[in-house]
Amino acid sequence: MAAVAVWLIAAAAILAILVRPRGWPEAVWACAGAVALVLFRLFPLSRSLAAVGKGTDVYLFLAGMMLLAEMARAEGVFEWLAALSVARARASRAHLFALVYGVGVLVTTFLSNDATAIVLTPAVYAAIRRARVEPLPYLLACAFIANAASFVLPISNPANLVVYGSHLPPLGEWLKLFILPSLVSIAATWAVLRLLFRDQLNGRMESASAVVPLSPAGRRAAWGIAATGCVLIVASALGQDLGLPTCLAAIAAVLTATQARGLASLVRGISWSVLPLVAGLFVLVEAVESFGGLNLAKDGLVRLALLPAAAGSLAASFGMALLSNLINNLPSGLIAGGALANVQVPDHIRHAVLIGVDLGPNLSVTGSLATILWLVALRREGERISARSFLATGAIVMPVALLLSTLTLLVTAR
Repeated sequence: MAAVAVWLIAAAAILAILVRPRGWPEAVWACAGAVALVLFRLFPLSRSLAAVGKGTDVYLFLAGMMLLAEMARAEGVFEWLAALSVARARASRAHLFALVYGVGVLVTTFLSNDATAIVLTPAVYAAIRRARVEPLPYLLACAFIANAASFVLPISNPANLVVYGSHLPPLGEWLKLFILPSLVSIAATWAVLRLLFRDQLNGRMESASAVVPLSPAGRRAAWGIAATGCVLIVASALGQDLGLPTCLAAIAAVLTATQARGLASLVRGISWSVLPLVAGLFVLVEAVESFGGLNLAKDGLVRLALLPAAAGSLAASFGMALLSNLINNLPSGLIAGGALANVQVPDHIRHAVLIGVDLGPNLSVTGSLATILWLVALRREGERISARSFLATGAIVMPVALLLSTLTLLVTAR
């Protein structure tokens, strides 16, 4: 009976996170589910606190990224990037789309997919507002590339660290395994998006105005973001956790770029509710794992391992993609990571699971934490993109990219 209650509470909480009844923030529903588990004595408080503690590295990472994003906004980096992008596009909508996509690849690769959602989306919104073009293709590009490029490097997606845990491949081995599948994912996603939005991306846009140079504080902020990217790469190469280095680098950048009187305003501008959202999800996942979820995941992986390599890999990647869109890729990645740590499966299954967790969320707005952060960034700008619009695009883009990437992985993993 307790197991049924835990699963029902977790399912209700995740559904509420995705639907947002009454328009209340996602964090309210995640924390409500976690608190309900404790109040009804379904999951001990001690284990709930331990589950919250497991997310420390993720909290620090997200806090650092949000500090960088708010600093960039406050110091005019977004407006400068917007003006520069519009000017470089030379009044071509297609060129602007290519610039947005290319910058998204770089930001996701070297700063993570969450950074693309948090840092790049406001800059792109400023650019399309300046160019006065149809926003949908450009804003969707931010969301899709955040997931499509999220397994180029281990640091490109915090889910990579969750899935592999202590078995994370060294950087050289990672590149050998995933660089080609990543390039295929990026190229396939680009090609399908470009085809779907060919009408909106044809033609000219409003001529660009002169690009105003960054202020000294803005330049320091931009260099701070670049320095944080370098810190992340070094930490990844050394096999270190990414949260603390990211947070410390972000604090150093903020203190360097922002005057003391502006610090309070900067801190107030951050969407801190993301952190309790993630904490609540950690508790919900820990409870579900304890009441049968982990055993179900392990059994599923064992069954996939018995299939031929191609069939097993495709079933693993598409199965994790489906699960990620049902419950979000952070919970699904946590469950998969726990299962992989407790059962022996061939490497091609483990790697296909990762691609499903990273790329599969491009199906719907429910898929990944990065997409939720993207929605939060859009709401802050007063922009709304419906779940139906996202799904209409994702149902075409994601399966193509996931199929080609998984098949490419089979070749590179041999």
